[in-house]
Amino acid sequence: MAGQNFERREVLRILSLAATASQYLGFERWAFACPQHPDSAVVKGPSVPFQPRFFDPGEYRLVGILCDLIIPSDGTPGAREAGVSEFIDFMVYSDPEIQYRFRYGLRWLDAHSKYLFKEPFADLPAAQRVDILEHLAYSAKHREGEEDGRGFFELIREYTMMGFYTSRIGLEELDYPGLKMVYDHMPVGCPHHDDREHKALGAPGA
Repeated sequence: MAGQNFERREVLRILSLAATASQYLGFERWAFACPQHPDSAVVKGPSVPFQPRFFDPGEYRLVGILCDLIIPSDGTPGAREAGVSEFIDFMVYSDPEIQYRFRYGLRWLDAHSKYLFKEPFADLPAAQRVDILEHLAYSAKHREGEEDGRGFFELIREYTMMGFYTSRIGLEELDYPGLKMVYDHMPVGCPHHDDREHKALGAPGA
């Protein structure tokens, strides 16, 4: 459901934004790792459970459900294991310009869920959750009157992918196209050919 295709430019933008979040030591699962050094993590999880800084408990639960639907754990770790909801909470807390959009979007989704199925989104069975999101995600299934929901889904999908692709788990999943672009464009050998201190450096892994 994520539509996981990123341009290399977008990957680099995402990595720079995640570097800001990596300075926060309160994450329980999400950890940013530099793509040039995928075996090293900048952030280590705390010994106490993560406490959301922006979302209330109900909102944070709903964010986690949405992240898991966008990048599910289908045989490999997904958004839940990567701690993407933690990343989103921190990013929304840190950026007042998107706070209203997230809060309004979550409330719209619950209201729309109650309109369609008489229950809030988090209480729906999996099939009904997917049905709602498919109409928001895919242009062939768009319905009139759901424009606000489509905008919110695009927003949370962007931040879900951003959080996943900058987590330790995401960066280790090199089969994802967006991450391959970063690695495929890394230089072979040292680019500073005229620096005598770098002449001994060969290709990576040599």
